[in-house]
Amino acid sequence: MAKDLVSFQLVKFLESRGVENIFGLCGHTVIGFLDALKESKIRYISVRHEQIAAHAADGYARGKDCKIPGVLMTHLGPGLTNATTGVAEAGLNSIPMVVIAGDVPSCYFGRHPHQEVNMHADASQYEIYRPFVKRAWRVDRPELLPEIMDKAFRLAVTGRPGPVLVSVPMDIFSMEIDTRFFEQRINNFPELPKPGLSEAAAEEIATMLAEAKAPILYPGGGVISSGAAPALTALAEHLEIPVLYTLMGKGSIPDDNPLAVGMTGFWGTEFNNTAAMKADVMMAIGTRLSEADCSSWYTAETFDMPPTKLIHIDINQEEIGRNYPTAIGAICDAKEALEAILAAAKKKYPAGVKRPETVKAIAEAKAAYKATLVDAQNSSQYPMRPERILKDLREALPKDGYVVADVGWNKNGVGQQFEIYEPGTFVAPGGLCTMGYGPSAALGVKVANPDKKVVALIGDGGMGTNVSPFATGAMDNVAVVWVVMNNCAFGTIAGLERQHYDHQFGTLFMKDGEPYSPDFAAIAEGYGIKGYKVTKAEEFKPMLEEALASNKPCVIDVRMENAPVVTWGCWNINDIYRKRGEEKPWRQWQWEDTTPWYMAELREVKTAAREKDLAEKAAEAKKTAN
Repeated sequence: MAKDLVSFQLVKFLESRGVENIFGLCGHTVIGFLDALKESKIRYISVRHEQIAAHAADGYARGKDCKIPGVLMTHLGPGLTNATTGVAEAGLNSIPMVVIAGDVPSCYFGRHPHQEVNMHADASQYEIYRPFVKRAWRVDRPELLPEIMDKAFRLAVTGRPGPVLVSVPMDIFSMEIDTRFFEQRINNFPELPKPGLSEAAAEEIATMLAEAKAPILYPGGGVISSGAAPALTALAEHLEIPVLYTLMGKGSIPDDNPLAVGMTGFWGTEFNNTAAMKADVMMAIGTRLSEADCSSWYTAETFDMPPTKLIHIDINQEEIGRNYPTAIGAICDAKEALEAILAAAKKKYPAGVKRPETVKAIAEAKAAYKATLVDAQNSSQYPMRPERILKDLREALPKDGYVVADVGWNKNGVGQQFEIYEPGTFVAPGGLCTMGYGPSAALGVKVANPDKKVVALIGDGGMGTNVSPFATGAMDNVAVVWVVMNNCAFGTIAGLERQHYDHQFGTLFMKDGEPYSPDFAAIAEGYGIKGYKVTKAEEFKPMLEEALASNKPCVIDVRMENAPVVTWGCWNINDIYRKRGEEKPWRQWQWEDTTPWYMAELREVKTAAREKDLAEKAAEAKKTAN
């Protein structure tokens, strides 16, 4: 009977599951695990904060097309709580992750050992994660760890993917057990079939789509993570059906495809939301139909169901019928479903379906929208227009390059006007919308794809939450290019506050009455990586090209005008905000027919705000000249 330390057997198990990288931060409870990891071919990537490690593991899983989970190692107590936001973000985005956390020695449960979280629940700190992980385990005996790890890796990637937690008391890492416990699990890892769609159901859906007058396909992030994007595009082309998408579904069809319309919801364009609203049949697949994508579910703002008939396909039965009445619901893997529907459509309609007027309308709408961006995209003003930053980035980045967004212009603006050509190359925090996600997630994406270009597009607010990803980039030569869109503000919130309350209190970064921001290029240099400071618009693109060509971690700090993302969708917070003494209709539920107060005046409000900005700048320029 052969015996070995649990820590070394655990590392061997991880190797057998194809784990090549682990992101983490050390602590006294995981030193035994690190000792074994030191002898492994698995690369350990050390960070300076556990939230960074969690976001990096999330980005890594996405960079691997969610085929394998990202692996996060963390200490107990503050280590576990620091990682909470990153793990929750992964959970709400359906990203597979296995969290291995150290815990107090098993003999000290509930006795107030160092750093244990136990004020009201002795020996149960792992339960902190229960609301957002698929399952949380505490290992009570070393012999149970092999079975738990086997379950953890299976559960993370099956059904709706997501994170799991395995909390391991530190003494268990240093115990000896019979190697047969782990060997049994290493040698028993069969492929698990994914739930499919019956031929009858596939034919019914295909017929419904083909014979509809104005159908749309509506993919979410589940289409990308399941590898269903090619089948989606093929189905759209065979039946000539327009494709709108959620934020997380961006990239499920190339944006230059004639049938790709764009993103819906609050940050969707007027044409996109109108096209969604006029559909007689909509097939939503791999999406929760969440608030931002659906204009707070208000009737006749983005969707109008009924009369639109909804076909909803999702791996999670809880999502079917949650937010909209559903004509056909199917609990199914997105890839299996789309391939079955495509096969049924080709069989019943071998010549396909042609909708030339629809294709023409899409082309005209896209051309008209792009025309509205031209002036801003070509503007030489400095601080730069955000539209020009995105245009220059698109021209400099290869089609298969990755854009890892944060929140604000770098997420909403990219979703709206930045073309993505390959599935999975747009990475964004769509679940919690965590500020500070992008700088760290980009590390994981680059580690997963060392031969691809990776740009982290970050606001100065998001970058300011934690700059230590620069340290990891320097130490491990992770060649991310961080582009800081620096507007000296929490720009999105500043815009909302100005729109509703005529001020921007608490949202601007000021020092001595002037806009203030750290010099992120200098900070980068302090960490030992190249920093670029843009001083005029014409410098940005050459600097970006140089940074990408260097294949080294770099930071580009570019000042940007604090301009809002122009949107035509609806968000119910705009109904909620109210100044003292202000009278306006209050609409809370999607079926209420009260017209949102701002919709009738939206164009006027936005035009007036823009004219006010221009007048203020002109006055300031005149003052400076005098």
